[in-house]
Amino acid sequence: MSSPGVNGDAKPPCLPRNGLVKLPGQPNGLGAASITKGTPAAKNRRGPASPVPGPPAERPPLATDEKILNGLFWYFSACEKCVLAQVCKAWRRVLYQPKFWAGLMPVLHAKELYNVLPGGEKEFVNLQGFAARGFEGFCLVGVSDLDICEFIDNYALSKKGVKAMSLKRSTITDAGLEVMLEQMQGVVRLELSGCNDFTEAGLWSSLSARITSLSVSDCINVADDAIAAISQLLPNLAELSLQAYHVTDTALAYFTARQGHSTHTLRLLSCWEITNHGVVNVVHSLPNLTSLSLSGCSKVTDDGVELVAENLRKLRSLDLSWCPRITDMALEYVACDLHRLEELVLDRCVRITDTGLSYLSTMSSLRSLYLRWCCQVQDFGLKHLLAMRSLRLLSLAGCPLLTTTGLSGLVQLQELEELELTNCPGATPELFKYFSQHLPGCLVIE
Repeated sequence: MSSPGVNGDAKPPCLPRNGLVKLPGQPNGLGAASITKGTPAAKNRRGPASPVPGPPAERPPLATDEKILNGLFWYFSACEKCVLAQVCKAWRRVLYQPKFWAGLMPVLHAKELYNVLPGGEKEFVNLQGFAARGFEGFCLVGVSDLDICEFIDNYALSKKGVKAMSLKRSTITDAGLEVMLEQMQGVVRLELSGCNDFTEAGLWSSLSARITSLSVSDCINVADDAIAAISQLLPNLAELSLQAYHVTDTALAYFTARQGHSTHTLRLLSCWEITNHGVVNVVHSLPNLTSLSLSGCSKVTDDGVELVAENLRKLRSLDLSWCPRITDMALEYVACDLHRLEELVLDRCVRITDTGLSYLSTMSSLRSLYLRWCCQVQDFGLKHLLAMRSLRLLSLAGCPLLTTTGLSGLVQLQELEELELTNCPGATPELFKYFSQHLPGCLVIE
């Protein structure tokens, strides 16, 4: 459909690059005259015609109005923003502001770092678009020492502007790790996952005191001496996440008073050799912990949890998932002493029963409770949870003994924001419909 032009010729619609149709201004049908209420028509009027006012100042189309776009683009995910930035230059100019990408970390695989030239040679990709958006962290997957050096040379913000680096499944060596941390002086958060070519000697030679967060997982050369390097070289360490199958209780005695003041988060994931003796070293060396994970530390027992509860009174998050030796007695220790605890994870703690849940029902500060695959929890245990008005998140995924009747009682938790019932036999379509009517503000995950 077209609008008449100035000379009466058909004029096609204007199609900007964003695909929206810009409609031309509509004529008012009055020509040079104007008709107002209480005055004769122009053709009966004597004297010179009134001057025609000029056209009003044009406003930019809504599709390119930067004020509108700055508010609109907040509603899109990161992946959607990447697509929207390709619509037109105006949208890209707005979307490439660092505020839209704060807190995000681009993931770049080794094969994506190079363009193949016609002659077969490789050229490092242009990272100007990443610099324009002000990314402060990168995750590099499958890279080598040479790839990291190329990244440092080609990314404008690498020397001072990059705060976080994550290397996954990479062949970085001791030399590469040393060069990276020496050249990238802004890095304070470091993650090494599945990197099997660096050794504990590389940690001794490369770790810098500026690092405040360190995560090491699935790196086969990491053992007790690596913890010694971390404790000696990182006095400002606030967060440590460690998944190492060969770390023993001895390593946890290396932490010094310096970490005792600064470290608030410790995650020991699937550290199979850690026992209650290691827990003793942790609670004495790191008394200011607010978040502790012993997930997968299968040798820790109720006595270890008692040590945690008696000595780490500042804890707000505790993860005991995949600890098969934990029983209801451990939950009694937790309920009696950890009055500030807001999150408790008990996934796959197969010895937990309804009695343990009765202890937890007295915790007035607990907001998130995870009971995934706790195979002994029954409807009677759920009744204890109904008194926990502070609960905002509850996960009962995979609990096989819970019935539809027992689950329906959860509607009494009117403040609940998220309820997970995945793989729960008692969660029927009728129950989900019932929840939608009586828990309208809760996200129920089927």
